[in-house]
Parts: sequence; structure tokens; C-alpha cells
Amino acid sequence: MDLASEPSYVHGASPVPLLGETIGQNLDRTAARVPGNDALVSVHQGVRMTYAELHAAVEEVARGLLALGVEAGERVGIWSPNNAEWVILQYATAKVGAILVNVNPAYRTSELAYALGQSGVSTLVLAPRFRQADYLDMLGQVAGDLPALGRRVVLGPDVPAGAMGWDELREGAGRVPVERLREREALLQFDDPINIQYTSGTTGFPKGATLSHHNILNNGFFIGEGCGYSEADRVCIPVPLYHCFGMVLGNLACTTHGAAMVYPAEAFDPEATLAAVQAERCTSLYGVPTMFIAELEHPRFADFDLRSLRTGIMAGSPCPVEVMKKVQADMHMDEVTICYGMTETSPVSFQTGTDDPVDKRVATVGKIHPHVEVKVIDPDSGRIVPRGAPGELCTRGYVVMLGYWENDEATADAIDRAGWMHTGDLATLDDDGYANIVGRIKDMVIRGGENVYPREVEEFLYQHPAVGDVQVVGVPDARYGEELCAWVRLREGQEVGGDELREWCRGRIASFKIPRYWKFVDEFPMTVTGKVQKFKMREASVAELGLETAAGTRTA
Repeated sequence: MDLASEPSYVHGASPVPLLGETIGQNLDRTAARVPGNDALVSVHQGVRMTYAELHAAVEEVARGLLALGVEAGERVGIWSPNNAEWVILQYATAKVGAILVNVNPAYRTSELAYALGQSGVSTLVLAPRFRQADYLDMLGQVAGDLPALGRRVVLGPDVPAGAMGWDELREGAGRVPVERLREREALLQFDDPINIQYTSGTTGFPKGATLSHHNILNNGFFIGEGCGYSEADRVCIPVPLYHCFGMVLGNLACTTHGAAMVYPAEAFDPEATLAAVQAERCTSLYGVPTMFIAELEHPRFADFDLRSLRTGIMAGSPCPVEVMKKVQADMHMDEVTICYGMTETSPVSFQTGTDDPVDKRVATVGKIHPHVEVKVIDPDSGRIVPRGAPGELCTRGYVVMLGYWENDEATADAIDRAGWMHTGDLATLDDDGYANIVGRIKDMVIRGGENVYPREVEEFLYQHPAVGDVQVVGVPDARYGEELCAWVRLREGQEVGGDELREWCRGRIASFKIPRYWKFVDEFPMTVTGKVQKFKMREASVAELGLETAAGTRTA
């Protein structure tokens, strides 16, 4: 068959088998293999645990949960920034077969009430506060509408009446013999649901992606394989634990390989991250592109010794080519990898290799993960497109979630009868099987009949020396249907205007790809994980430009 006509389909055939065990069983094996190795370092808490100590702490909290009466399949929520307790609870809930419900630290009362109510959380572990948010006060405002919520475990020294503290939860282990925990573990199956993560909910209510031991344990394992992890690695994890990036790419990639998890702060702080890499001699560093940009541009960047770094992961949003090159050169991360996926697919389905050619490592999201299938289809016809043609990326295999929690309709809309998860992402597959994400179906701009992919325009604008970061969205236009609006964050000390940037574009890219509107900002609207919220940028641009009546607004 001629390569040009090959279909956009890839299958990650692998001689390495999937792990047929629960998360608890896997942790048992790792702790037995490398008991004296560092497992968890929470820098901001001054906590350091070996694998033997982490295993003991997990078993203690698991028995504490049993003492509370937590049953298999019961939902246990965690609402907290990054800390050692979060990690311990993740593995303890897996040990007893409870379903951990990750609550976004940025949630406020309406979102909190929805997540806890929709999932039926019976036990909530929470920090008393985070930044300016008083978690206890917010919970008090909504608790009356949450009949399933019967237990509250508060982290920290100040425990209010009607709640228990973390130490009290741990002390409950004394009432439960180890044999009872073993009896519970013996009942668990690796296909059991173990985690609910709520999607960002850019349209409508958030949906609870329900993931199993099999989903996230194997994904963590193969992510670690992709980074070449062993018990010698030390992984700096400044991304949030509530998200797959922290608890799967971070924790499970480490514990399946005996590597150390290093948490530099309760939330992302560029200086704390750089300091943790130096002090702990980290070999790997994680982040979304905006985090790496913040580290590279930090005024004290040159003061830190980062030569211990070898690899790492950039994920969460497209990585500008220039940023990737600086990370490789200035942060010594020659083997840095890009990961692509979504919460509903556990999350990773593509990853660049540590030894991929430079052009593949900076311009694609890599090749298909082991034991995963992907096809690229025409969104209208559903037919597989030829290699190189853009279409919707669909994923199938062990990574696909069990479904959205108690939402059969949304599950059926996302996963078709052949088992394909429809991602909503626009992608291309090249002849070598490397994927390139060109945008979201909803982000693609159609200007005068021309399809414009914002990612392509952003990559071009990054080349301007004054541009520190840029995001491009579509706004309605009476003549062309849509026009481009570029949000630009300039580098420190740089000054440039929209007319100058527009003129710089002329002759370098097609005229229909040159933004008509320019907005200069200090920051972009983002989720707590660092994902840019383009729908908010689009809404703000439409309102500011007075385009509501020029043509139908396109804000979803």
C-alpha cells in the first residue's frame, strides 16, 4: 500500500505485559523490593519516608478507614493541596477498595457541593484552608445539602467540633487487626473502580471520569517505562496531586519503579521547584509548559544547580518548540518527554521517547503507548482519514475509563459501541506513527472557509523575540465568519504593539492566519493545573470587542 494512502491507525504492540494486580498489591511488591529507598519527600512539610515507612503509613491509614466502617466501593473525597497525607490516602483507599474522589483545590461552594453530592462522598479528608480559601467554612455552607457525607477528617492541628483529625484516623488502626485488611484486599479485583476525577466542565456540569486500578496502575507503569525510570530516579512533582498529572504520571510512575516522589511545595512555586531539584538531586522534573516558562524566566534561575536532571515530562497543553529547546539545553533535560492524553484515558496515550530525534521530540507528542490503539477520523463521517490528514483522535484499550460516574448518557456520547473514546482533539498521524495535536475541534477556527489551527499560529508567533507566551482564539466576524484574536504575554522589558506584530507576520505566514485582533496581558485564565482556558479568553474577547451582535458568538 502506498504510504500516502495508509490509514491513520496505530496499535502499541508490546512484549511487556500489562500488570494484572491492584495498586495495593503493586505497592507491596515495590516496598518488599526496595524497602530502604526514599519513597516520598514532601519538602515543605519536612517529611521524608522510605518505601518501608510509606508502606507502613499506607497500611495504618487503610486500617483506620476500616475502623471508620468504610466499605469497598464507598467514595472517600480528598480536598487538599499537595502534601504527604494526600499520597498516603491515595494508596490507602486503594488498599481497602474505596473510590478516591479528587476534589479540585480551586473549587468553591457550588462546585464543591456538586462534586461531593454527585459522587455521593461519605468521608471527606480536607485541609482546613488553602491560600485565601477557608475550606472548613465553605464545607459548612453546603454540608446540609449532602446527606451522604457522614465523616470529615481535617488535616492539621486545629480540628473543629464534629470532625476528626488525621492522627485520630491513624489511631483507629489499633482497633483493626492486619488480618482484616488482608481479608478486604483479597476481595478486590483490578477492574474495580478506584478513582473519580471531575473534568473541567467548560460546558455544562463537570463529569466524573471513573478509573480502575487497571487503568491508572498500568498507565503509571508505562509512563515510567517511557522515562526510563528505575529505583535510582528521583522525580520532582510540582503539579497538583488532584489531577492525573500528579497522582498517575507522578505517584504511580514512581511507585511502580521504586523511584522517589519529591513534592517541593503545596502548590506550584518556581523557586521552590528549582530549589527542590537542587537539594534532592532530582533526575526528573514535571510541569505544564507555563511552569517551565516560569522556571526558565525566574530571576534566580542561574543560581540553581540542575545538572542532576536527566528526563521529565511536559504535558497538559501544547509545548512551544522554543520552550522545549531551552528546557533541553538550559535545564539539562536531554531526555525530556512530551505526554499526551486526557483524564478519561488514564490519562496518557502518546509519549515521545527519550532517544527520539530532536525534531520528533519538539514537534510531536510521540508514538502510541504500549497496549493502546488510536485512530484519526473525519468528525462528520466517522471514517478513518489518511496519514497526515487532520481529524478527531479516538483512543481504545486498557486506558479507557469505566465511564462517567452515574451518567450513562454522557458515557455513551463519549465511548462508542466499538469501545473508542472520542477525545474531541484534532490530530494528525505521520508515516512513522508520531502524533501531532493541532487543536480542539471546538478551538479550530474557520475563517472565510479556511481551517485555521491556533496551535500553528501560536508556534509561529513564539519565534518573535518579544513574545514570552501567546494563545490564539477565534472570535465571530460578520464578513469571514470568524477572525483570529491573539492574547500575548511579552517578555520582561519588551515593548511591541499589535500593528508591529501584524507587520512582522506579513510574508511569513498566509494572510488568513494573521490575527486581526491583539490583546496584551500579564497572564492567561487558567485551571489550577495550568491549562489555559481558551473558552474564557474567547468570551472575554467577544465582550471587549463588542462582537456579540456582529455574528453568532462562538464561546463554547
